[in-house]
Amino acid sequence: MPVWLREYSWRQTPAAVYLSLPVRGVRVTPASIFCTDQYLKVSIPPFLFEAVLYAPIDDTNSTAKIGNGIIFFTLYKKEVAMWDSLTLANANKEKLQCLRENAILKAQEKAKEETEAKKVTKQEHKKYALEATMKLEEAERKRIEDLKEKERQKFTKELELWQKEQQDAEKQNRVRKEVELHQKVEQLKERKKEKMNKTRIPNEGTSKTGLKAVKGCHGSHSMFSENLKEEQLPPPRSAATIKTTFTSRVFPTALRESRVAEEEEWLRKQVEAQRTISADLSELEDLKEEEKSPDWLKDKGNKMFATGNYLAALNAYTLAVRLNNKLPLLYLNRAACHLKLRNLHKAIEDSSKALELLTPPVPDNENARVKAYVRRGTAFCQLELYMEGLQDYEAALKIDPKNKTIEEDAEKIRQLIQGTPDS
Repeated sequence: MPVWLREYSWRQTPAAVYLSLPVRGVRVTPASIFCTDQYLKVSIPPFLFEAVLYAPIDDTNSTAKIGNGIIFFTLYKKEVAMWDSLTLANANKEKLQCLRENAILKAQEKAKEETEAKKVTKQEHKKYALEATMKLEEAERKRIEDLKEKERQKFTKELELWQKEQQDAEKQNRVRKEVELHQKVEQLKERKKEKMNKTRIPNEGTSKTGLKAVKGCHGSHSMFSENLKEEQLPPPRSAATIKTTFTSRVFPTALRESRVAEEEEWLRKQVEAQRTISADLSELEDLKEEEKSPDWLKDKGNKMFATGNYLAALNAYTLAVRLNNKLPLLYLNRAACHLKLRNLHKAIEDSSKALELLTPPVPDNENARVKAYVRRGTAFCQLELYMEGLQDYEAALKIDPKNKTIEEDAEKIRQLIQGTPDS
């Protein structure tokens, strides 16, 4: 049998009714209060308070404050008037039962309408998030295409400049060779003239007829031709192509400029992620290669979170986790999204998973472990599990004892625990 709460006090104005209901020694939550336009019920097992109001009220704007062992109701009247009493007088059991049933039906209809409204709002949020994601992806795709076009133009200009330099170099070589050949031909002609002068000096006293005979001599002409043939230069060397080979590399940077350990780690993660995709993510075949990278998805989720689009950021982190479930930062970032969206149990799960992956505890992962403890502790406190939340905050303080913010929050939780009555 319930224990009826009979002690209460109330006062009124023409526009509102103020009701004070003492509930000392029990723990009251908003779920314990049920109110419609003419029916008010407070159920805190084993205690029960029920009132059929004298006249209808505005249950949407009316409020209830819980604190210090008292529930204080502010009930706004639909019609401005003074009531003769708080509850409806001379009401038989059948009328009270009818009023209760009507109140429950109205509450169910209101809850159904709120559920439908939330569903529509959620669909609109999903649609907006999808449109925003598509716009960002289109902008990113355009940026990449522009970057590719700039690189192509730059490479084309460099290639044209190199070809022009090669043509100029070949032209200079041809001119130089022609000049050298012309100089050698001139030198050869000078030598021939010297030889002819030597042959003409002994015959200076001879007659012109004899000189003409010498000039027309077939033997002398043949000897000159043979000397010319002997002193002709060899033909220029033929052109050839030199082929060079380079060590094959996955990354475009030179080996002397690369970081081998980091590149091997990155390649290992990519192979693992690709193996996961090929194994059990057949529905992601339509994604681009860059969209199948957990690091790319993590950066995209960070951008979404920074703009306040927590649902889109949550989707990005979730897809990244499906691609690679060994990265603790993905769970840590997704826990932050769950906190913003009030998915408290999921925030606790992701924070706990991040702490599992952040082992062994080393100085390099101290900052990540502090965030994981604080986010899980925050979720516990919002679920009113203050002892569990305090334990996480104290664990974070052990890692970072100089953090004043965490210390202040832990002190607030201790005060809440001391002021919370025993249930």
